[in-house]
Amino acid sequence: MYLNIALAKGRVAKTAMDNLISCGFQFKDYSLESRKLIFSDDEKKVKITLVKSPDVPVYVEKGAADIGIVGKDILLEENYNVYELLKLKVGKCKMCIAGFKDKVPDYSKKVIVGTKYPVITKNHFDQIGVLTDIVKLNGSVELAPIIGLSDIIVDIVESGGTLKENGLVVHESILDISARLIANTVSLKTKFDQIQKVIDSLDPIIERGPVNE
Repeated sequence: MYLNIALAKGRVAKTAMDNLISCGFQFKDYSLESRKLIFSDDEKKVKITLVKSPDVPVYVEKGAADIGIVGKDILLEENYNVYELLKLKVGKCKMCIAGFKDKVPDYSKKVIVGTKYPVITKNHFDQIGVLTDIVKLNGSVELAPIIGLSDIIVDIVESGGTLKENGLVVHESILDISARLIANTVSLKTKFDQIQKVIDSLDPIIERGPVNE
């Protein structure tokens, strides 16, 4: 019986694959240049599926994948019925409030916020008692304050280079983000030994400490 793993395309998938391969898993068709989306180790009965980040918990919740690796931001934005196993040292970034350096909004009044993450954004501002009008965007969030669509934005920031190039700065960091290893609730029981072997192979990138922080 194969263990099916869903990985978010990009840096997270590359790091996970490198660790699996270094621990003896063999995916003969895998390379960074490959356009294939599914790779199998037929000897160890492991199948990797590369998907877009927001789809990883969907695959795991529905049982199309037994486990998956995805950013904490995706898990916070929607309530998925999956088991969060481990915090990983990859995909580290921060969820930040950003805008123009000289235009920090007056939080005593309603603030217009552009973001890809309306749930995370609303929860944050509700907690600090700020009224918001949240504009849900799917890309190029940095444009929102530039063209007057929003006062500020809430988005993931790694280096801050994109913000700087668009004349924006971080006003405040509100949340630390990193990748998580998640599991289907049934698979965790029925394929525990197989899942444990994968966990052992990921040991170099496991962040010790509480998984839900």
